[in-house]
Amino acid sequence: MHKEDFPFKEIDEKWQRRWEEEGLFHVDVDPLKKKFYILDMFPYPSAAGLHVGHPEGYTASDIVARYKMMKGFQVLHPMGWDAFGLPTENYAIQKKIHPAIATRENIQNFKRQISRFGFSYDWSREITTSDPSYYKWTQWIFIKLFEHGLAYEKEAPINWCPSCKTGLANEEVVNGKCDRCGALIERKYLRQWMLRITAYAQRLLDDLEGVDWPQDVKTMQTNWIGKSTGATVFFPIIGTPEKLEIFTTRPDTIFGATYMVVSPEHPLLDQWISGDNKKKVMEYREAIQSKSDMERTELNKDKTGIHTGLFCKNPMTGDTIPVYAADYVLMSYGTGAIMAVPAHDQRDFDFAHKYHLPIIPVIEPYDKEIPSDQAFDLPGKMIHSGSYNGMHSEEAKDAIIKVLEDEGMGEATTQYRLRDWIFSRQRFWGEPIPIVHCEKCGCVPVPEEQLPLTLPTVTSYEPSGTGESPLVDIKDWVQTTCPKCGGPATRETNTMPQWAGSSWYYIRYVDPCYQNGLASEEAIRYWLPVDTYIGGKEHTNLHLLYVRFWHKFLQDIGIVHCPEPFAKLRNQGMVLAEDGRKMSKSLGNVINPDEVLDLYGADVIRMYEMFMGPFEQESLWNTQGVEGIKRFINKVWFLCKDGIIRNENPSDDTLRQMHKTIKKVTEDIDLFSFNTAISALMIYVNHLQKLSFLPTISLGILLQLLAPFAPHICEELWHETGHKDSIFRSSWPTYQDQYCEDLEIEIAIQINGKVRDKIVVPSDIEEDTLKENVLQREKIQNFTRDKTIQKWIVVPSRLVNIIIK
Repeated sequence: MHKEDFPFKEIDEKWQRRWEEEGLFHVDVDPLKKKFYILDMFPYPSAAGLHVGHPEGYTASDIVARYKMMKGFQVLHPMGWDAFGLPTENYAIQKKIHPAIATRENIQNFKRQISRFGFSYDWSREITTSDPSYYKWTQWIFIKLFEHGLAYEKEAPINWCPSCKTGLANEEVVNGKCDRCGALIERKYLRQWMLRITAYAQRLLDDLEGVDWPQDVKTMQTNWIGKSTGATVFFPIIGTPEKLEIFTTRPDTIFGATYMVVSPEHPLLDQWISGDNKKKVMEYREAIQSKSDMERTELNKDKTGIHTGLFCKNPMTGDTIPVYAADYVLMSYGTGAIMAVPAHDQRDFDFAHKYHLPIIPVIEPYDKEIPSDQAFDLPGKMIHSGSYNGMHSEEAKDAIIKVLEDEGMGEATTQYRLRDWIFSRQRFWGEPIPIVHCEKCGCVPVPEEQLPLTLPTVTSYEPSGTGESPLVDIKDWVQTTCPKCGGPATRETNTMPQWAGSSWYYIRYVDPCYQNGLASEEAIRYWLPVDTYIGGKEHTNLHLLYVRFWHKFLQDIGIVHCPEPFAKLRNQGMVLAEDGRKMSKSLGNVINPDEVLDLYGADVIRMYEMFMGPFEQESLWNTQGVEGIKRFINKVWFLCKDGIIRNENPSDDTLRQMHKTIKKVTEDIDLFSFNTAISALMIYVNHLQKLSFLPTISLGILLQLLAPFAPHICEELWHETGHKDSIFRSSWPTYQDQYCEDLEIEIAIQINGKVRDKIVVPSDIEEDTLKENVLQREKIQNFTRDKTIQKWIVVPSRLVNIIIK
């Protein structure tokens, strides 16, 4: 570092220490002030620590928090740690240390790194999800879910990760692989705790309308919830008293149903098939056991199936149709059975071709031919459908549903793609599920006065891989008494998933030391909902869905009083390494923030992260770009240190530049357009540099506008220019519209749509005067001479297009 450069090391440390000592960012409930609650998705404290991509979102939230503070808001900006879960446990096993020790060490490192950026966190509100005083209330929420019938136990086929040796929720499986380690998922039948998120499916859909979230995030959640409307239809199974229940979104195609398909796990198969049929079906069931749901339902895969020996009666045609078992039908989705209409569903079409089953078209397009190798899956005109022939298929849907309802063979139904949340994990490092199993009383919740139910002290916590949690072997912890009858009982040995603690942490922040509940009523009513939430888009169908579910439940039981946890959501784009790839230890391209902070200081790195490009878009780390921001920070430093500062009024030109900059930076912060706000500040600094002296007001405005982006240098220069209190206790500058209007504007002049010249004119110029001035331009005369002007196109304040012949 050159001796004349901004001395960031001493100034960063000085102001971070002073802000902490003065409690600048500590806030309490203040009914007389308007609140603003801004929150980052809190980090999982991994052993690797931060890389330079992590602070991008944290810097954005800090800019907004400081800006809102200067605008007079009571700003809540907390930070904590999402500390339970697989990565820490796997790391602890690898290093042969206890997960609690690994977590504590990782948090210390993360907090040290985060603190170096000077973020405006109220550290008095710091929480850790693995702290018993915190997860006491996570367990309390689980018990309430259990008491309201929303937590239940079920033997279920689950997504099993053979590497992590635990079950995964559907949302944790990406392309048939574990989203943590990338291992191929297997299927296992295990005793599981499930949360009935499906009970909230419609509310989860409806309330997306009331939040300010990116549209693509709303669309992803909408598609994941997957609302379908159609009909439940009952197909009698011939020779039995049973009916096969199916759901279809296309009841208009029922006349073309030529066979049925059930999941190989369907319970009716165990009950009603026998002999060779049963032997073959059981062998087929065994063969597909290890396949994941993703593998089984992949559209492009080869379809397999087996005839069960059962037949059904089509309730609309009376035809006898065979029942097949096939792996592409899942017992966990819908009823575990479908009616197959091969003429109008491509998967059914392929299956029918393979097994030589009838294909009967019952809908035809009005205006085109259907390729012979494809199913027609669009609406059209009804054919081969009895009295419905000639009707439009959409009209026929309602008519067919009415007949089914009148005959007791079906009903209009709404269904969702969303499945209940697989909540238990077969690992050690998670919240113990506060349930006791009693032979007499069944599942009994641990009494509230006995919470938290803490993890036992153990020396071995490696996963068994058998489907049992390692807690099973801690006999003196497992064996207990039933809270209800006092008889012998055993504790639940599965633990909660890492998503449990993060599903309500934003509530705990508002009153983290409260002893009698999640938080006090006063704090909840004052602070919630979170006004702005910032984090990655990759959490759309995991954390963001789970937290909305829990919030709605907590609203139902009177804990919170708003329908959604996060009023506004903004996603940051990923920061790629200089080689254009995602930062990864295995690729050796991770940039450690400690190293760049040592070289450049907090203000340069904060500003660079915001200047790389639009906040929500992917960006590429570039060290040369960091050098450019360093030069800008030095320019501000020298401007204040070496410039002649006078308490005089700025010129009209400087006044206009100042008010335009206030307007631009204010609007851009509100829009999360941080890169263009920084550009405006650079233009303003360049303007100030050219002045013979610096008006005090113009310099003060610069420091106030720059302060949320580069707080350390601005706080230092603010005090050096005579202020006693923090710059963040000063009021955010306001602009006056009359100074934001340009006196002169530049107009592009086109000839037949091509720009041929530009002209600077008064901003309030009349159109006729503008045309006269344009025609006096020599360049334009060269094009218009001896030509006929057919038309003028004038776009006010932007361009003139002359159409000539």
